[in-house]
Amino acid sequence: MPLVYAGVCSHAPGITGRKDRADPEARDALYCAFDQMREDIVASGAEALVVIAAEHFANFFMNNMPSFAVGMADFYDGPIEDAGWLGIETFRAPGNRDLSRRLITEVMQTVDVAYAEEWKFDHGIAVPLHFLTPEFDLPVIPVNVNCQGPPLAPLPRAWAFGEALRRAADSVPEKVALVGTGGISHWPATPDSGKINEPWDRDFLDRWCANDKDRLLDYDDLTVYADAGQGGFEIRTFIAISAAANGAKGTVHFYTPIPIFAVGCTIASYKL
Repeated sequence: MPLVYAGVCSHAPGITGRKDRADPEARDALYCAFDQMREDIVASGAEALVVIAAEHFANFFMNNMPSFAVGMADFYDGPIEDAGWLGIETFRAPGNRDLSRRLITEVMQTVDVAYAEEWKFDHGIAVPLHFLTPEFDLPVIPVNVNCQGPPLAPLPRAWAFGEALRRAADSVPEKVALVGTGGISHWPATPDSGKINEPWDRDFLDRWCANDKDRLLDYDDLTVYADAGQGGFEIRTFIAISAAANGAKGTVHFYTPIPIFAVGCTIASYKL
């Protein structure tokens, strides 16, 4: 069954954990954009939600850091962070072990990928799920990209991974929605937390919407680090979605810098 949905969204913990400290107009507009994303996923008829997130040293550390990993379990618990700090109560999200296994098997034909039968969700997945599957009534397949511990996978490998995910999604009978979560520019857990490079973000989103492979891969990590912070490495999750969209053009439904959330909050999707 062809992929039925492909989009991206921000996952900053402040989106839920510091919601009372944000500008109400900006916060409410972001929440409305998340609601629309959820409605679009429901309208697509998706039977499973694959979430590509960044590693935050919650499940993997430097003693075992795969470039790409996929969950293969019947369920997933979260959040791994303090529920009061994150503003999300503990939950158990359903998985689909059999579908995960079939997707992993197909991805492996062209891209080496690790898999995990135990996985606790941190904010990278918990925040999006809070808005996109609030009743936890849609099976979730978590995907991890190492965006934290160098050496990071080169951007062309993130693109190849996205292509492999698209091929895998198209090979199964279930309708699959694919959502990437992450940056864009942000400096988490540093003295610069709250800094946002809006021009850099908008330029990246222009490239993303055009699905311009050459321009999306025309970044190097040293420049990204200087211009977009260490959080900017999470463009890998967005780039994987671009590859999976297979040339489709995108639309930014919401982008607004919200400093208390420490990121330029983004909701965007491709028209498949």
